[in-house]
Amino acid sequence: MQATGEDYNVEETGERRPFRALLDVGLVRTTTGNRVFGALKGALDGGLDIPHSEKRFAGFNKEEKSLNAELHRKYIFGGHVADYMIMLRDEEPEKYQSQFSSFIKNGVEPEGLEELYRKVHAAIRADPSIKHTEKHVPSERKSYKLKKLTYDERKANLIARLNALNEDDDE
Repeated sequence: MQATGEDYNVEETGERRPFRALLDVGLVRTTTGNRVFGALKGALDGGLDIPHSEKRFAGFNKEEKSLNAELHRKYIFGGHVADYMIMLRDEEPEKYQSQFSSFIKNGVEPEGLEELYRKVHAAIRADPSIKHTEKHVPSERKSYKLKKLTYDERKANLIARLNALNEDDDE
């Protein structure tokens, strides 16, 4: 399945039907093009059956009441991010260096961003299982809590401090 930006709905085939889920956005503002609807589109393309309307996808035109699939595809493949990267690189290089420092460090250029997302989509389709990484065991925590002193120890410390003060006064 290619990410084309078109609305995709899973249909029942045979005896197995697709997993049905409901989108709970919680307190997220449901404005057109919000990232939560990008996640919804990814879940739909992944094969989940989620009741939805295409009105909130990026690229939906209210006047024409239609989804611009090409614009939506551009958002899926990070075209809007690439445009912003190019604009910053040309107009404000310092801000570009700070905003996209991890991209620069990894050698990702704005022109290659769509191809990067294509490779990622292909890798996910080839093997959708989670890649488990080896997690390091955290070192033993250091305790900075001081041990509670006994009455005799507190009394000895007080006498030592008083003696130190008396010696300072004598000099």
